[in-house]
Amino acid sequence: MRKDVRILLVGEPKVGKTSLIMSLVSEEFPDVVPYRAEEITIPADVTPERVPTHIVDYSEAEQTDEQLFQEISKANVICIVYSVNNKKSIEKVTSHWIPLITENTDKDSRVPLILVGNKSDLVEHSSMETILPIMNQFSEIETCVECSAKNLKNISELFYYAQKAVLHPTGPLYCPEKKDMKSLCVKALTRIFKVSDLDNDGVLNDNELNFFQRTCFNTPLEHQALEDVKNVVRRNLSNGVCDNGLTLKGFLFLHTLFIQRGRHETTWTVLRRFGYDDDLELNQDYLFPPLKVPPDCTTELNHNAYLFLQSVFDKHDKDRDCALSPEELSDLFDVFPYMPWGPDVNNTVCTNEQGWITYQGYLSQWTLTTYLDVQRCLEYFGYLGYSIIAEQESQASGITVTRDKKIDLQKKQTKRSVFRCNVFGDVGSGKSGFLQAFLGRNVNHQKTIKEEHKSYYAISTTYVYGQEKYLLLHEVFPDFDYLSDSELTSDIVCLVYDVSNPYSFDYCAKVFKQYFMDSKIPCMMIAAKSDLPEVKQLYSCSPLEFCRRHKMPPPQSFTCNTAAAPCRDIYTKLTTMAMYPHARLRCMCTCNRCSFCLCQNFLNSELLQTVRAKLYAVVLRRHMSHADLKSSTFWLRASVGATMFAVLGFAMYRVLLKSR
Repeated sequence: MRKDVRILLVGEPKVGKTSLIMSLVSEEFPDVVPYRAEEITIPADVTPERVPTHIVDYSEAEQTDEQLFQEISKANVICIVYSVNNKKSIEKVTSHWIPLITENTDKDSRVPLILVGNKSDLVEHSSMETILPIMNQFSEIETCVECSAKNLKNISELFYYAQKAVLHPTGPLYCPEKKDMKSLCVKALTRIFKVSDLDNDGVLNDNELNFFQRTCFNTPLEHQALEDVKNVVRRNLSNGVCDNGLTLKGFLFLHTLFIQRGRHETTWTVLRRFGYDDDLELNQDYLFPPLKVPPDCTTELNHNAYLFLQSVFDKHDKDRDCALSPEELSDLFDVFPYMPWGPDVNNTVCTNEQGWITYQGYLSQWTLTTYLDVQRCLEYFGYLGYSIIAEQESQASGITVTRDKKIDLQKKQTKRSVFRCNVFGDVGSGKSGFLQAFLGRNVNHQKTIKEEHKSYYAISTTYVYGQEKYLLLHEVFPDFDYLSDSELTSDIVCLVYDVSNPYSFDYCAKVFKQYFMDSKIPCMMIAAKSDLPEVKQLYSCSPLEFCRRHKMPPPQSFTCNTAAAPCRDIYTKLTTMAMYPHARLRCMCTCNRCSFCLCQNFLNSELLQTVRAKLYAVVLRRHMSHADLKSSTFWLRASVGATMFAVLGFAMYRVLLKSR
């Protein structure tokens, strides 16, 4: 909505333009009328629409044509004043003033016109019979008001209608020739209906109508008022009401009725509440609310946003199979001006056996969009009506901006839920297979993926110590000489080489040395295609020795050439390393030779488990009476013993770490 309204009064000399302005301001007819009134500003708090209004007078005696043209170009609405007792002034409306205004206004931005018949106190008849053909001829004429500056008749109404013509214009909504709403208006109201149809059954029930009414007008409708509205639709439209709910056709009919009866401010209130501007396009301020994301911070969806997305999924998953078929997905995005998800999305997230996006995959894709392009996520949420349905101020309330990663490292803990892993590797090393395996797809399934539908991202959930986290894998194009900032910024780096290609490891080693050797980003080496015979890598040292020199975990064997879904353990390890980059994580090898593996095997041995079980039995069953449990001396001994055991255990752990 406009922040102010500028009204220009034009017309032949002596028709009473200045008198109308003076009568409005002083609330009485002036004894002396100047040639031209100075520009007047009416404060917002005294206007019906609560918008500051500027009223500008024109005098042919005092102003040049150039000044008139400038005022016409600045005006939001123009009142053409004529005298009801002067036929010549009426004829000048069509022969002079309307053509003059048309020539000096932009063709794309139509300026609404108000015809003002002044001096109605001097005649007993109305001029409307003469004016109606003119109104039918020129669609830019909003209305006609007959008034009297002398008797103060309809003066306030004149300027109210002028304000209304600017703030609630009829032109974008309705076509008088066809006596129907324009296509853009129908499209906007259709989206509003679908967003408001919370259960997606094609009708607005009483609860949905009340929610809609409360959202737009801040007050619910009484039961009888709801029935009256539906009865009006029933009487005029056979399919306007179904199952005691308002259909889309009934909804559109109601708004057509509002406009035809001059209540188009009702329709504009609805349109603006759902984010539309005067051109019936979604407002940029609505789609892109301000959201500040400092450097080294990421963006994630919060709990309220996930609840909203869950409700949208449930609304469109009509067969309740926890997946969205192509038809269901198309129905979900019907409120968008375009289809936001392409075929590559099916290779970015988890799908079912039919290739349909599952509930988990659906949430993963939204998480990916939020992380990579939060502005696009805000736009998408705007189309879905997040701020309306979730009753939030804007889409930005559904976004969490994480704290700086440097602070996470200092505090040695993080609250982030999404972790990015950039995957590097030479051509043919198995990067794409590594990404698709994360989504549960073996090599046979990967062969069915079309090249044009390939995705360079894969995202799904993993569990780290019982916490659900999202791991985002990004396959980096193997252009060694140029890597963008986003390709070098991640929570963990994955270096993939082909064990059957003797030249494959060389690329990983060079990437690590040039870009990550001196960084604090944890790195992991992946020995891909481990089902094939391993060959010696043509590099100065073996991959295992390279990892030891640079204090990396040993290369992790991986293959997606399996009968079932590939093992996901490696992805849990990656997420764990990303979550705790500061920590020296437990050994990731199974060599059974290093200190950690020997100690781990001993702790898990059957002998130690048996001894521990017997010790518990002796202590708890034989040597502890009920009196012992109440004895403070016993608990003191137990506390001292536990403390000594913890200190000795920690000391042994440090020794093992040093030996590694």
